[in-house]
Amino acid sequence: KIRTASAFRIFFYYSVCRCVMNNDTFAMKPIATIYTDFPTKFGLPRQSLQTDGLIGRIVFEEEYRNVQAIRGLEDFSHLWIIWCFSESVQHEWSPTVRPPRLGGNKRMGVFATRSPFRPNPLGLSCVKIKKIDLNDLNAPVLYVSGIDMMNGTPIFDIKPYLPYADCVPDALGGFGSQQLNQRLDVTFYNGCDCILNEEQKNILISVLQQDPRPHYQHDETRIYGFPFAGYEVKFKVHENHLLVIDIIVQ
Repeated sequence: KIRTASAFRIFFYYSVCRCVMNNDTFAMKPIATIYTDFPTKFGLPRQSLQTDGLIGRIVFEEEYRNVQAIRGLEDFSHLWIIWCFSESVQHEWSPTVRPPRLGGNKRMGVFATRSPFRPNPLGLSCVKIKKIDLNDLNAPVLYVSGIDMMNGTPIFDIKPYLPYADCVPDALGGFGSQQLNQRLDVTFYNGCDCILNEEQKNILISVLQQDPRPHYQHDETRIYGFPFAGYEVKFKVHENHLLVIDIIVQ
């Protein structure tokens, strides 16, 4: 996994960051990589902190692998992570996009959305610090929960979350606040969940309750599938009920 991610980072640096340098600005390069149970985008929560049980392991690049660089981080509970939409790098951009939350039919300004298809494919996530491992061979290694990033995602920066400055209680969420409390009922067919341990099962249920399907797809006969924690999860949805048909070891 680390070898594959490193190869991608080399490709990303030369295909994207090198272009930035040619525009007389500055270059960015990953400071770390996050490793998660999601090798693809499908199934990931659409925003961070939606599923507390989803854990990510942040490993710094050798250049930044210095315990002094995280001194004082243990005094914070949450982090902001600036990362790359590594599956959405493109050379052209559009001023409008089709947000999935609006069914994929209505266009909104790209800067009024969290769309990955941006002039600079940067993501911003708030995560909870679960553990700071100083004994790992690649120490320091950060374990964070509530992730919304796929395995091997490059990280450009890490900043502590400041409650007094970063929390705005009366902020408006626009169309992003619609249908936040809707959850699907999840059941497993013929005991197929017995292949999972209790923690994996609870995490998977939390992910599925948020309806991982694209919002514009409502075909009740269609079987969806996505990889999770070394398994292939297959399911279909009828109205407000999601049925997991099978869970297969990959």
